[in-house]
Amino acid sequence: MPAKASGLGALNVVDEFDGGFGWISHPDETMERTSHALAGDDGVWAVDPVDAEGIDARFEEWGGLDGVVVLYNYHRRDAAAIAARHDVSVYLPEGMSALSTDDFAAPVERFEGRLPGTEYHLRTVTNRGVWQEWALCDGETLVVAESVGTADYFTAPGERLGVSLVRRPFPPAALDGIGPERVLCGHGEGISADAAGELERAISEARRTAPRMYLRHGPTLVRTLAAATL
Repeated sequence: MPAKASGLGALNVVDEFDGGFGWISHPDETMERTSHALAGDDGVWAVDPVDAEGIDARFEEWGGLDGVVVLYNYHRRDAAAIAARHDVSVYLPEGMSALSTDDFAAPVERFEGRLPGTEYHLRTVTNRGVWQEWALCDGETLVVAESVGTADYFTAPGERLGVSLVRRPFPPAALDGIGPERVLCGHGEGISADAAGELERAISEARRTAPRMYLRHGPTLVRTLAAATL
């Protein structure tokens, strides 16, 4: 099983809800990279997308693609290719200094506050050094790029949602107290059953479960970190 698969993936739809959908293009890869489409006034916004056969038709079912959002500086993924194909821009959080127009073969725009044409607002998760991550939240749906996830290597035994191995010693306090109805993740399927409780538990127990997580998933962490930087 590769840490990160290459090539055009299949459209494995997950996280379907009234306001959009998610897909996992390569379900057999260890990283379980998940992409999302969030509904706006006229169409959908693709968030941290990995390309997949048939995704363009799904965008059209929702009114077309309004833009592509990158929430984490290591999640360029296929943002430029998808944006260029639909003649839209890649949108970056205003404070994301680690990425620039030179990193994308597509137009780049910066935004802060509300994502245009939606009720989603940016929330800074962390913007320190090499880790620059934002989340999107509309009060009901929280989209988190990297700090929490449901992929196997994010979770301790008994967890449905877990804090990233890298963030376990310093869990994302910026996500505490939000109380969303659903959490959509950049790695693994999202959760909607008791999402607020799972998010609170994941953050509060992150340090306590860290030693077990490192013993269980340490080699996977090394492989996925290496793959993420390629």
